[in-house]
Amino acid sequence: MKYEPINIQEKLSKFEDHWSPRIVAEMNDYQFKLVKVQGDFVWHNHSDTDEVFLVIDGELGIEFRDGKVTLQAGEMYIVPKGVEHKPYAEKECMIMLVEPKGVVNTGNAGGDLTAENDIWV
Repeated sequence: MKYEPINIQEKLSKFEDHWSPRIVAEMNDYQFKLVKVQGDFVWHNHSDTDEVFLVIDGELGIEFRDGKVTLQAGEMYIVPKGVEHKPYAEKECMIMLVEPKGVVNTGNAGGDLTAENDIWV
């Protein structure tokens, strides 16, 4: 068995697409996904799971119907299951998502920003 760390910056350098999560690791039934984001995402929710947002670089906003949270590099936020939210970033932002296998990035909303699932980098 090889014991090697996962280099987050190296993995981020391998893709340019915005709003298209790339898997870097799995733990039990959870996936760790890297995502580059810029602009507005869609209003959506995940009825079956919480969703972890961890900002690696940049600034991420997450709007809720009754408020918002702003995250800087090194900060994280957990959106509870079933809570409608809309992530956005004025400038390119790099984040890690932690969520169960099979979660669709647009949740219940679908649409043009729905990314293909289970793409590894």
